[in-house]
Amino acid sequence: MLPSPAARRIAVVVKGYPRLSETFIAQEILALEGRGLPLEIWSLRHPTERAVHPMNRQIKAPVTYLPEYLYEEPVRVLRGALWSLRRKAFGSLMKTFWRDLKRDFTANRVRRLGQAFVMARELTADVGHLHVHYLHTPASVVRYAALLTGRSWTFSAHAKDIWTTPDWEKREKLSEALWGVTCTAQGAEHLQSLSPLTGHVSLVYHGLDLSRFPAPPEARPMRDGSDPADPVRIVSVGRAVSKKGFDDLIQALAALPQDLNWRFAHVGGGELLNSLKAKAQQNGIADKVAFLGSKAQPDVIALLQQADLFVLPSKKAASGDRDGLPNVIMEAASQKLAILATDFAGIPEFIRDGTDGQLVPPGDWEALSNAVNLLAREPERRQALGASAYERLRRDFSMDGGIDDLEGRFRALTETGPRNPVAA
Repeated sequence: MLPSPAARRIAVVVKGYPRLSETFIAQEILALEGRGLPLEIWSLRHPTERAVHPMNRQIKAPVTYLPEYLYEEPVRVLRGALWSLRRKAFGSLMKTFWRDLKRDFTANRVRRLGQAFVMARELTADVGHLHVHYLHTPASVVRYAALLTGRSWTFSAHAKDIWTTPDWEKREKLSEALWGVTCTAQGAEHLQSLSPLTGHVSLVYHGLDLSRFPAPPEARPMRDGSDPADPVRIVSVGRAVSKKGFDDLIQALAALPQDLNWRFAHVGGGELLNSLKAKAQQNGIADKVAFLGSKAQPDVIALLQQADLFVLPSKKAASGDRDGLPNVIMEAASQKLAILATDFAGIPEFIRDGTDGQLVPPGDWEALSNAVNLLAREPERRQALGASAYERLRRDFSMDGGIDDLEGRFRALTETGPRNPVAA
């Protein structure tokens, strides 16, 4: 489908691009691009990972990187500031910024203003709307740039941005955005409670584009942990950060009975990776645990196909950060892999306990250990749970429904538009 001649471009703003942990964003951009929507990508950060997801290689939208730190590109920032100073809306923007700075007196807040200056100056006239992923710092840049240029803006909220952003800031951003979407019912309910308008925030699941995934294995070995030469294979995927609960998982694995033969593989980078390795060493299970680091999706899928059990023990971090509905849960389901997770955040919106997987209380490593032990010994039960999760994914969590919703929303903006940007 070709874009309408009258269509205006949408600038999609992200915190970093590309990122292996954000396949849901890449999936959305690629799908909307395939529907003919004219997009461009703006990123607050440069990539930090060597591996690149195959979807990112397929995306054709041009990418612009804002100055990650203002001192790194002083001329670009100065040009943006001087250009912004001449805008009619500059005074209004600065009133908003000073009000924000008084409540959040940080260098990060100043950096967002500088990035907004650069973005506002460099946006081309054919960009009629801004859409931002994450309601915290990326939305601050977009909000300031929108105030300065008169463009409309919308947002997709996910997890950390919902639960770690102060309520005052969420209320003000919600009052200025045209609308927002989020990927869990829990997040939608929370944001709607802060919104001045009924129906201002909608639930739109990311879903999964099953056309990108191989068919699940026709059958898995019936491993039950009794054979030392063929141990039960347990796998988890996710960044090593507090909210993923991998410290609980290491503790749970260390408590497994001696007669159970198992091996565990973790995929992902993250700030806590070294401490997790140390914890495995201290608990005497380092020889059974492999930390594989970040991997591209084809490697992740191959690992899921070979595994017997997927485990993700998400919980609330001390900072308030928490998961939404992790895409990797659905990726595991795409391979009919039995899932053990916590009854937390958006996970139970997909996994029905005892039907599509097993759920245990968050932060309870003893319950987690007991569940791993029982599922490891019951291959028939694992097979039934994996098959049910796969059918639920196909029936209720395909990507198309969410993309249909977003396409309709964006076409209404790009082909007609609520208002025109302020003239430069």
